[in-house]
Amino acid sequence: MKKSNVVYIILVVVGLIVAGQSVFILDETQQAIVTQFGKPVGEPRTSPGVNFVIPFIQKVQFFDKRYLEWDGDKNQVPTKDKKFIFVDTYARWQITDPLQFFIRLRDERSAQSRLDDILDGETRNAIASNDLLDIVRSTNRDPEVTEDFMEELEVLEDIKVGREAIEEIVLQKANERTSDLGVRILDFRFKRMNYVDEVRDRVYDRMISERNRIADQFRSEGQGEARKIQGDKERDLAQIQSEATREAEEIRGRADAEATEIYASAYNKNRQSIDLYKFLRSLEALEKSLDEKTNLVISSDSELFQYLKKMQ
Repeated sequence: MKKSNVVYIILVVVGLIVAGQSVFILDETQQAIVTQFGKPVGEPRTSPGVNFVIPFIQKVQFFDKRYLEWDGDKNQVPTKDKKFIFVDTYARWQITDPLQFFIRLRDERSAQSRLDDILDGETRNAIASNDLLDIVRSTNRDPEVTEDFMEELEVLEDIKVGREAIEEIVLQKANERTSDLGVRILDFRFKRMNYVDEVRDRVYDRMISERNRIADQFRSEGQGEARKIQGDKERDLAQIQSEATREAEEIRGRADAEATEIYASAYNKNRQSIDLYKFLRSLEALEKSLDEKTNLVISSDSELFQYLKKMQ
């Protein structure tokens, strides 16, 4: 191989290396600044496409253009009404000025650490400045009452600020403190809030006691209703039996009247039938009145005596 060819190859390789060092491509999710000897030069590069730098002298620092996540640590914080709760928060933020961001924070790790200090501090201030009721509720509303007994149980106190307003206050205060950092906090939310163990146990005990009271109220009302139903049943049963007895007596009376009328119409046709009827009725009376152990005392002018005398 000739020396000239070797030189050409070396020049081509060097040219490629220089070209690679002098060109960088910025996509839609990135933004960048160019540094020279560690100091930023020029304006931030925020538009996607091909960009150029001085090779070996200038370097490129890339930053994310998308929304970034911040997840706070769960902290124990006292409320204004002296109730200790665990608060877990999260937020979304964005690098809005990459040059200022590089000067103040250098990278995303430092930014996350700085946001920890700012957001955790503002969260503590907001929690300590408001009652627990304002932190857990967003609006004043009337409870949904599904049973009459719940009207006096479900009573909600009115709130003064509300959870959403507190979140907005934290967001506003935090953005005031990050205005010179090249970042903007887009959203802040309470992820979860819970009582500390000691307070939670007392709350559970109070909830159990309240539910037991409601259960006792249900039992008392159920027993009263059961006694009422039992009383109504016994009253209805006595009424049915009384009406049945009355109706049976009426039927029996009408039957006896009809039988008497039939007997009378049958035996009232002539004197012989009338005497026969009287005789048969007397025998029925004797049959129902006398047995082997009965002693009968009758007067001599009684019809029964006359029949017995004739029989003898």
